[in-house]
Amino acid sequence: MVSMQVYFIELLASFLAVTIVLTLHEFAHAYVAVKCGDPTPKWNHRLSLNPLRHFDLVGLLCFTLVHFGWAKPVPINPYNFKKYRRGLFLTSAAGIVMNLLTAAFIFYPLYCVTAAYFPDVTFLTDLLTLFTYCLYAYSLNFAIFNLLPLYPLDGFRIVDALNKRRGKVFRFLRENGQWILLGLIAESFLCNIFVEAGVGIMNYFNILGWIMQFAVGILGWPIMKLWGLIPW
Repeated sequence: MVSMQVYFIELLASFLAVTIVLTLHEFAHAYVAVKCGDPTPKWNHRLSLNPLRHFDLVGLLCFTLVHFGWAKPVPINPYNFKKYRRGLFLTSAAGIVMNLLTAAFIFYPLYCVTAAYFPDVTFLTDLLTLFTYCLYAYSLNFAIFNLLPLYPLDGFRIVDALNKRRGKVFRFLRENGQWILLGLIAESFLCNIFVEAGVGIMNYFNILGWIMQFAVGILGWPIMKLWGLIPW
């Protein structure tokens, strides 16, 4: 009974956190695109904080279950940008910047507050503490994950904005990026299953798991040090 309650808390906290992280990420793309001169996101009702306008069901389930996934890409027409490459770069990077800023200056402080002032072990306090930590961790995960230069992730679009040449590598990533991405997510999911079954060595083969450890451990280190200066 206790294990089922813990599993339910983890699943609910994860789902709620993913909902917010993905929504903020896609809203940032839409907002910056419109500011750069392209009304396409607004016409497609994507300049919104309504999560239902941004969700891709498969990407949402992947993120909830293995902590890596995606949302429905915001439609843009880069030819509407006042400056083509600048607009494409800023729009592509906007979601990543949003995730990093919210992780560093909103979600981690919220986690510190809940961990310090809601110590009682009850269903709601456990859910709140885990939820705020997931907001922080998933924001970092999603930012780093989206830097991968695989279509349709933001990293590929940033490469597209900065690279004037369209060589064989670029075309390969454009045509096969989504399959490589699905393969990495499936590999991570299988590794997690083996680890839970007691085959701990599979942790070493979890490629996306290493990325997550980098995001939370290394990228999160200065964030934790910064807010650790405050005596909560």
